[in-house]
Amino acid sequence: MKMFPWLMAIALTLSLNTAQAGVIIGGTRVIYPGGKKEASLNVKNPDKHSYLIQSWIDNEGNEKAPFIITPPLFRLGATEDNALRIVRTGGQLPEDRESMFWMNIKTIPATEKQENVNTLQIAIKTRLKLIYRPQSLTAAPETQANKLSWQRNGQRLIVNNPTPYYMNFSVVNVGHSMVKDATYVAPMSTATFTLPANATGDVSWKIISDFGAAGKEYRAHL
Repeated sequence: MKMFPWLMAIALTLSLNTAQAGVIIGGTRVIYPGGKKEASLNVKNPDKHSYLIQSWIDNEGNEKAPFIITPPLFRLGATEDNALRIVRTGGQLPEDRESMFWMNIKTIPATEKQENVNTLQIAIKTRLKLIYRPQSLTAAPETQANKLSWQRNGQRLIVNNPTPYYMNFSVVNVGHSMVKDATYVAPMSTATFTLPANATGDVSWKIISDFGAAGKEYRAHL
């Protein structure tokens, strides 16, 4: 089989180095207490090369949120760590329930120029939940998870959340079948998920705590 010269050149001489994103983000979510002036999140670089860190906050529709991150753009050197400070800039947020936004952290690896070597830079974007919790809300969300109510409608599973907290699911099962698209339900709202085929039995669920851990299991009849 004939090989074109440029294909042969690639096959014989191309050395491809992929920069692996090694930046460690110190949390899976950020809770912003309503009575505080700011919240923070640590980032650490255990690698031997530097990264450019870019951060911003938006809402579900990728629109600007009433928060800023400082510094929004900086170089994180080898083995260094830094803190991202989240500051509220205003806006009218409900004081009877939580509000949720999205914190975006993009890590871009630095590369060293090498002769006759092609390198591929991969920028990794991490998207974390930023939850604003009004000062009046003092309970932990996982302690309120037993207040959720569930019902089945055909192949849909509907959950009602009467609490003022976002309920982020670690796992939701119906019988022995996992509900794979169960993510979260907003305060004082309902959410609908897809039931696995032929799933029968009770519904069980666990809520993710403020620290990213799964709470106790709750059960209910459908």
